[in-house]
Amino acid sequence: MIWKKIAGIFMIAVFSGSPASAQSPAVNVRKLYIEEYKDLAIKEMLRSGVPASITLAQGMLESNNGNSSLAKKANNHFGIKCHSNWKGGTVYHDDDHKGECFRKYKSVYESYQDHSDFLMSGSRYSFLFELEKTDYKAWARGLQKAGYATSTSYAVKLIKIIEDNGLHQYDLEGAEEAETRKARRKEKLQNSGVREESEILTRNRVKYIIVKPEENFSSLQERFDLLPFEIYKYNDFARDQELKTGQIVYLQPKRNKAEVGNDWHTVKEGETMADISQKYAVKTEKLYRKNLLAPGTEIKAGDKISLRKQLPGVKPMVEKESKFLPDEEEGELRFEFDE
Repeated sequence: MIWKKIAGIFMIAVFSGSPASAQSPAVNVRKLYIEEYKDLAIKEMLRSGVPASITLAQGMLESNNGNSSLAKKANNHFGIKCHSNWKGGTVYHDDDHKGECFRKYKSVYESYQDHSDFLMSGSRYSFLFELEKTDYKAWARGLQKAGYATSTSYAVKLIKIIEDNGLHQYDLEGAEEAETRKARRKEKLQNSGVREESEILTRNRVKYIIVKPEENFSSLQERFDLLPFEIYKYNDFARDQELKTGQIVYLQPKRNKAEVGNDWHTVKEGETMADISQKYAVKTEKLYRKNLLAPGTEIKAGDKISLRKQLPGVKPMVEKESKFLPDEEEGELRFEFDE
């Protein structure tokens, strides 16, 4: 573990008089954290689209550089509590109340995955995935703007950690690897002689395809040079969702409003906002906002949904999905996900 490694470094520094002796414990601990988890952060960037620098900075900030009690006992580097939808391992830890339930992971990477999945599945964070993956400042500010943490200096803290520790280089490495993989897939596609262009359709200036029999997420990612997270985000798909033959799958982000001429939609029996979003290539969260509905609000047959214009009135208040909770005694900073 990191704390054992840092102890060894201090011993060497004391007896050798090396430059390491002039470095603060926090600097050494963070260097070790980065060395141990940078490859996981890059791997997660390729899977989820969350910049490696952001993942590392949040992990360092919220787990006290991997040395919080939750990180040691449960591989939990982001202080995520259990909540009713958690089916995995658990550990009990004093926080706001005595003996609260926190998620326990088999590995640190599982903790990283859970954190990224939260960002990918939360509608309030969807705009982040339209930012450049190498723009860590925009991501940090976007997380604060979306209400990820209550700290008004949260973005500043993340940016400082990234810049003080040179974490941006891992964003560049991840972006380069993503481009290399795309180039390989493109070459493979060209060598196969298959003409994919004829299969791509357009709706509301957004490219999409119709799912063929036996196709799945992996095959579509391979065919259309997409990263694993992109199809899920572009289509508001659940991580455990299966594709069906004849289903529409968008290959690009949907628009903020429908094309000219599609002003209203009358809800049919059994139709959901996600169905309407796919029908007109309009982002689901934008439809909720235009119609003054809180995300997840059920709609019913006969309702008229505005597809282009914002309806007049007061937009519904949306509760924050997380709380940033400082723990003075342990020197850690943690956030809690609300249901």
